Amino acid sequence: MLDMVEALVGPEPRVLDLACGTGSITARLLHRFPRAVSTGVDLDPALLAIARGSFAGDDRVTFVTADLTDPRWPELLPYGHYDAVLTATALHWLPEKPLIALYGGLGPLVRDGGVFLNADHMRDAGTPRINAAERAHRLAAMERAKAAGAVDWESWWQLVAADPVLAGPAAERFRIYGEHVEGDTFPVEWHARQLRAAGFAEARAVWSSPSDSLVLALK
Repeated sequence: MLDMVEALVGPEPRVLDLACGTGSITARLLHRFPRAVSTGVDLDPALLAIARGSFAGDDRVTFVTADLTDPRWPELLPYGHYDAVLTATALHWLPEKPLIALYGGLGPLVRDGGVFLNADHMRDAGTPRINAAERAHRLAAMERAKAAGAVDWESWWQLVAADPVLAGPAAERFRIYGEHVEGDTFPVEWHARQLRAAGFAEARAVWSSPSDSLVLALK
């Protein structure tokens, strides 16, 4: 992801970290490009509390609380245009219509020559046996990691909810979202088609695994 940012917009980008969570993309961005600036956007109050604490005092970083299903969310941003919009393992939470609407709103936010990069689950329904084998292999590896002491999704949120600083934001988070529910998962070609319809000149995968892909769209 950062290789393509550097290749297309240079080493001092203005970045929108979309559905930023705890700010892990921003952390990697600033480690590699110290002169970059980042705006992180999310709705989750617990994850944003962690992000804001992690980057406290860093004037290169701004965090915005916004609902990406609200078409007015770009009005909350500190900048009108960005060199790059980056997101990872987040947009699969959105159903089809809200995701198409989100892509449509990204077009005006990315400057001419800028990029959008989305790394996420992008499975192809036309390969069911490959999908099943990959899923079984991945889940088995996750179970082995859990047995060895790794913290899974549910256990991590239990730790957050028990933390004295994060308990309040975590309770608010579950009030907003409820239980973890997946949205719709589409293949690479679907994402590329929607991004071209949103005003990007080119769009395709620049990295793939058996279950995930990184789609790059160039304005």
